[in-house]
Amino acid sequence: MLLNRQSVELLAPVGTWEVLENAVNAGADAVYLGGKRFNMRLHRTDTNFDDEKLSKAIKYAHANNVRLYVTVNNLISEQEIPGMREYLKLLNALQPDSLIIQDLAILELAREMDITVPLHASVMMNTHNEHAVKALMDYGITRVVTNRELTLSQLTLLKERTGIELEYFIHGDMCAAHSGQCFHSGVVFGQSSNRGRCLKPCRWPYQLVDTMTGTAVTDKDPGPYKLAMKDMCMYTALPQLIQAGVCSFKIEGRMRTADFVGRIVKIYRKAIDRYITDPAGYTFDPADWQDLYDYRSRDFSTCYALGNPGASSIGYSGEREPRFFSQAVKEAPLTANTAVPAVNAAATVSADHPLPHPRPALAVRVADLTALGTALASGADIAYVGGEAFRPYKPWSLQDIATAVEMAKQHNAQVVVTTPRITMERETGELEQLFTALTAVKPHGIMVANSGMLRLARQISGLPVQTDYSLNLFNHLTTAWLQANGASKATLSLEATYEQIAELAKHSTLPLEVIVHGPTEAMVLDHCVPSAVLENTPPLPCQHICSDRQYSLLDSAGERHDIKIDQYCRNHILFAKDLCLLPHLPALVKAGINQFRIEGQHYTPELTGMLTAIYRGELDKLAAGGNYVFDKSFVDKIAAASPRQLGIGAFRYRISR
Repeated sequence: MLLNRQSVELLAPVGTWEVLENAVNAGADAVYLGGKRFNMRLHRTDTNFDDEKLSKAIKYAHANNVRLYVTVNNLISEQEIPGMREYLKLLNALQPDSLIIQDLAILELAREMDITVPLHASVMMNTHNEHAVKALMDYGITRVVTNRELTLSQLTLLKERTGIELEYFIHGDMCAAHSGQCFHSGVVFGQSSNRGRCLKPCRWPYQLVDTMTGTAVTDKDPGPYKLAMKDMCMYTALPQLIQAGVCSFKIEGRMRTADFVGRIVKIYRKAIDRYITDPAGYTFDPADWQDLYDYRSRDFSTCYALGNPGASSIGYSGEREPRFFSQAVKEAPLTANTAVPAVNAAATVSADHPLPHPRPALAVRVADLTALGTALASGADIAYVGGEAFRPYKPWSLQDIATAVEMAKQHNAQVVVTTPRITMERETGELEQLFTALTAVKPHGIMVANSGMLRLARQISGLPVQTDYSLNLFNHLTTAWLQANGASKATLSLEATYEQIAELAKHSTLPLEVIVHGPTEAMVLDHCVPSAVLENTPPLPCQHICSDRQYSLLDSAGERHDIKIDQYCRNHILFAKDLCLLPHLPALVKAGINQFRIEGQHYTPELTGMLTAIYRGELDKLAAGGNYVFDKSFVDKIAAASPRQLGIGAFRYRISR
């Protein structure tokens, strides 16, 4: 690869006009900024541009031969679609160099409105496999801001297999969790990290404790900030980054000052130009490196670019945290006030108010064949098997799945095979073989967790394919995209409130499923918390300390967040309270929801069976018509048997902002 000035784009963040001028003068090839609507920096209104300033900024950048990208990169709710149409109309008239987007609905709107501005996929799309890239390319995406957990070697492979332009973060604030897959802020505070309002629970202090005993694990505890990632800094690894085939080097920091952004851009500009001029003779400038280091906010890490960094990527002391956005609070209990219609008022389902759909379907996710048997015997219509296997459970084999299918036949039920939320090369290769083998096993469907696996499953299996909550479904245009790409059913976002669910259900032509009970995941990480804390080393070679002991994070509000570790060593951090929407089934049914799910993969077979029987009984009572009366004793029975307290998740709020 012969390099020239166009081989690498240095992309700078802009929050104010002063920052824009400094970034341009310091040598940025491109800048990115947000308007007053629909972007991922809505906490600070002073770091977004109004419509008039947007127009001026685009003209100023173009006059200086600098490209300008506008962030339209948060999820949109059903009620926001008209406003998004108006905003896209404005942006198409202003003609920036691209729109950086997250919501799949924008792909639908871009076709409908003949948007001519190029579209880039935000890092919030969590794009981490070639099939997802190709699915986006089919809709005109010209560049992908890749998942931050991808290494440079993985980026090279992705570039070779797709030809897409790749953009990668090289400097600034990083999240511990996979982008677009953190629901902690949205569920606990009603301030969604996927909608530009994250309150950063990953920056809270936590204690690592033994899940079974609750005692602190203090042997080698390096500090309380167990999830606080250091800032990305790729200055010393620029040659590897350039040779990996990344075309755009993205600096994070749209809330940074003009001096801060200008200094970083200038230093990277000099280094990139020197490398392009003489790659073989290049060495980084120690003085510039010292300047970067002296003016750093947090300490530095190359994060995942050169491999999983383990404990070295975490700022355990918290001493260099520039700002704490929130502190830990108790999660909303089942008894908290909600914006859901009162049970008695919503619960009368009679001949005058018939059910909008046939008998509601109940799906249960199970961890093994024993739990499957109890779920089927207790009335589950659908059983979800496969996907992540959380210790001590083992992954589902083909023989296990075949046995599950035979068991389901005896109960006139269905078995749907699930897939992991994160599917990089290893997982994708395994799923390609699994989807092929399922042709002979003949389950009733496949549930996928990202657009890449939706595309792969449709190409290979011939089975019905549905989508999980990880696709962040918030509006009917996203359901339209999923349906057009082969989905037969979709699961709503964990952050969707009752009002948002009810509004979406009115407009969706795709069957919708709502998770109504179980332990739900606040975030998913490639970082192994127990290994990093107890061994203080990179994760390889893994010592499998989770094999005979389970761990949790205890926050400063006294809430225990269990860490579930899957077969790929990813950490799934659970909410402290298990979701329980049993009292709100009548309201959901009246809103038009006809498919409900229990997340039972972390429950014993006995508890799985009990929950299935209770939910099946309540749904059947609703389907029978007449005056429905909720039996509160069921909640007491469930609470007594549950390993965690019960909560209501996002149903505490009228809307998820």
